[in-house]
Amino acid sequence: MQVKKKFNGLILAVMCLLLNACVAPEKMSRSMSDEEKANLYLQMGVRYLEMNMLKIAQEKLNIALSFNPEDAELQNALGVMHERLQQNTAAGQHYKKAVKINADDFRIKNNYGRFLCESGKYLEGIRLLKQALAMPLNNRKWFAYTNIGRCELKNAKPALAETNFRLALQKNTRYAPALAEMQRISYNKGQFLSARAFLERYLGVAKHTSETLWYAVQTERGLGNKALVEQYRERLFGFFPASSEAQQLKTAIKLY
Repeated sequence: MQVKKKFNGLILAVMCLLLNACVAPEKMSRSMSDEEKANLYLQMGVRYLEMNMLKIAQEKLNIALSFNPEDAELQNALGVMHERLQQNTAAGQHYKKAVKINADDFRIKNNYGRFLCESGKYLEGIRLLKQALAMPLNNRKWFAYTNIGRCELKNAKPALAETNFRLALQKNTRYAPALAEMQRISYNKGQFLSARAFLERYLGVAKHTSETLWYAVQTERGLGNKALVEQYRERLFGFFPASSEAQQLKTAIKLY
């Protein structure tokens, strides 16, 4: 009961601070421990990250850091923030520290492994992602499998990538990122009916992106379905006119 009251109080505190509708933070936090203060500002920072309000998120997370720099979740959140700000050196430092503080958190290892892969450190990234997969408490293995697949694609190993995307879909048949990746792989292999099928599964759980529409156009063109080519083309130009895929398709049309 005591824990529940404390948790509810923390939620209320976060809501009040986000809305600026309660007393000043310094007054409200006087009776809190440094760990509680850090958690409070961490939750605010994460919420602002979710809203892509990066400047305010940075402010809140830095305050949390001043109270408890040894919090693994906080270091992970700082890594995400710096990555979004394209400050990759700082992002890597925070991700690395998060793993060092808590090497048993599969979510943190998955995140750092993904970051390393996107930074071109494929072997190191895959090593961490496989460690995340091996953790008994990891009940969301499709994230790591998908990240390994993307890493293998970047490392020019499409066959290994496909294997991992399929393993991700065995764990979660409705995981949209893995379905989108399989649409792309199927198209690149000239398996147009398979690409169409993966797109249909994708659209059952997510909305089109400029990339899924581009591959849809190319797939239906390969199948000779002019009506669907036009339909997808119009959607791409209508919903994502400034995308690189739309510009690429405009260039292709001019060449015909």
